[in-house]
Amino acid sequence: MKEDDIVAMIKAALPDATIEMTDLAGDNDHWKAVVISSAFAGKSRVAQHQMVYAALQGNMGGVLHALALETRVAQVG
Repeated sequence: MKEDDIVAMIKAALPDATIEMTDLAGDNDHWKAVVISSAFAGKSRVAQHQMVYAALQGNMGGVLHALALETRVAQVG
């Protein structure tokens, strides 16, 4: 799955997100994403990751083979 497609899907669900992508294997199939969003405020790390996986609309494990995910809460104000 291409970087632009992944970013677009996450941004559609989390419009304020800042997303840093790293292609871990150079194959568009193994990615690391750092996603920073104010929508994560007050949510557990598991809930934050679930929000990102939901944004990927079932592509995890299929078109997108592997995603190392790091989430952070954006500082507001």
